[in-house]
Amino acid sequence: MRIRSTTVLGVRHNGEIALGADGQATMDKHVAKSNVRKVRKLHDGKVVTGFAGSTADAFMLLDKFEEKLGSYNGQLRRAAIELAKEWRKDQYLRKLEAMMVVCDRDELLIIAGTGDVLEPDSDVAAIGSGAMFAQAAALALKKHAPHLTARQMVEEALHIAADICIYTNHNLMIEQPS
Repeated sequence: MRIRSTTVLGVRHNGEIALGADGQATMDKHVAKSNVRKVRKLHDGKVVTGFAGSTADAFMLLDKFEEKLGSYNGQLRRAAIELAKEWRKDQYLRKLEAMMVVCDRDELLIIAGTGDVLEPDSDVAAIGSGAMFAQAAALALKKHAPHLTARQMVEEALHIAADICIYTNHNLMIEQPS
């Protein structure tokens, strides 16, 4: 699955987690909207999600994930695994083209339609067309600017990605779980 036209980045650093995304929505080779909200707080602000891919597909997955959070009392990992299992098994869901980064105060995960729930080794999770630019920038910041907060790292890394990736803009939304 090739997910393009956005950048979502989560960073865990010094005991905190921040998740952010740019605001660009692209249709083919054109910017359709520049201030899309791709980051959402769920479960009374305790969980933050970011999505990349088809907007309609992402909203379908967001709704399913919110259902799973409710079913499993806000247990992030359990909800993510159950969503990935359903996503993989269900004939309709299997066709959805989107990915999600989800986090709470303790965990940072990537959920993919292949049935994968990944916890990044480096405490940096990135998806979308500008993912590798943002991830590289965040890893460099973690190594060479450890005095920055997780939120500052996400912001700077997303700006670096926006300078490089034509499908990423500088209209950022960054959230942290409560």
